[in-house]
Amino acid sequence: MPAIAAALRSAAERFGTPVYVTDDAAIREAADELRAAFPDPWVRQYSVKANDVPAVIARVTTDHGPSAALGANVVSRGEWAAARAAGVPNDRITLEGIGKTDADLQAAVRAAVAGDPILWLAVESADEAAVLAQLTSRAGLGRDGRPSLDVLFRLNPDVVPETHAGLAVGAGGSKFGMTETELSAAVEVVAASGGGLRARGIHLHVGSQLGAVDAWRDAVRRGLALLALIRGGLPDFDTLDVGGGFAVPPLGEPGPRPERFARELPMLLETIPVDRRPGRLAIEPGRFLVARAGWLVGRVLHVRDRAERQVILDTGMTELIRPALYGGRHPIVALTSLGRPVDRHPGAHGRPDEPVEVHGPICESTDALGTHALPALRRGDLVAIRDAGAYAASLSSQYNGRARPPQVVIGVDESIRLVRRRGQVSHA
Repeated sequence: MPAIAAALRSAAERFGTPVYVTDDAAIREAADELRAAFPDPWVRQYSVKANDVPAVIARVTTDHGPSAALGANVVSRGEWAAARAAGVPNDRITLEGIGKTDADLQAAVRAAVAGDPILWLAVESADEAAVLAQLTSRAGLGRDGRPSLDVLFRLNPDVVPETHAGLAVGAGGSKFGMTETELSAAVEVVAASGGGLRARGIHLHVGSQLGAVDAWRDAVRRGLALLALIRGGLPDFDTLDVGGGFAVPPLGEPGPRPERFARELPMLLETIPVDRRPGRLAIEPGRFLVARAGWLVGRVLHVRDRAERQVILDTGMTELIRPALYGGRHPIVALTSLGRPVDRHPGAHGRPDEPVEVHGPICESTDALGTHALPALRRGDLVAIRDAGAYAASLSSQYNGRARPPQVVIGVDESIRLVRRRGQVSHA
């Protein structure tokens, strides 16, 4: 804690608060663990929705050398543009998401026409497949030397994920993905498209913050079985993307690591005939790669001595909405106490830490960050919110007229670099 605490204090003093701080070393550690669990030839994609700051995307995808590089999984042209700004080439970008517009689909087709297609596009419905087939036919894909556009088909695995209901995207009632019948119909649309599209496999995603492997195992089993069935008539149908969802629990709490999920694959594959097994497997975590690496540093505005002490910070749900949105928990630590540096916890300068209700500055009663053990604080003291690297910056807003916080990166050499400036407060 001492080294990172000093860096967080330095970032706050240099760039003000609130400020997002990303620890490059923590990203590298997570990427190394992922690669060890899912080694080559696994296709490893970073889910950009977790943190769409281009400098962060670059550190996840391109800063580890070609042999360790991850691609980028995006859900819109905006995320696609962020991935390209980070240096990720189209042949390492995959496009999915339930919200793809005609303009998003057209962009994928244009890239293929230009001879620079994305790795694949994941289809969400037969309607989407039909629109995509029309676009590729008009563009002449698959003819006169133009490449086809590879597509996967998102399966709703109809399982019960071991996670918060709001994160259980693989549940049967979820809006995400298709039933087996719907997926088969979408495959038929693509197969009849005249060569502009090439059906390559199945994509599935069980949910985020998975607390066990059971639902994930069931989902992968169903995906493998359906892929094997379809591959009997379509030899190119050879890819299974098993999504992400690896948990980043609060420090000290248990949770299955990526390696625990990977151990399930050999047994599942053995149930499938060799000639029907996927020739290409993919994984696409987001949170796991960036959550632990991120800190949100704020400053104390008010301290109220009530039945339970209450602290109000200058950062809250506009910078980190997870607690208000679905009860996400993020530990908070003090960086200063009564104006003096704090490098050890619990306790500071001989004063025992006490439970404190921590709140944000937004004019909403839901802007609450939970109860945390903290030392004595006063206006101007600094605190840091842990595990804020995922779904903080990418879900931030300017509600209450607040400016977007700056983004700072702590390098492996302990350098501190500003990679995105603070936004402007505008009345235009």
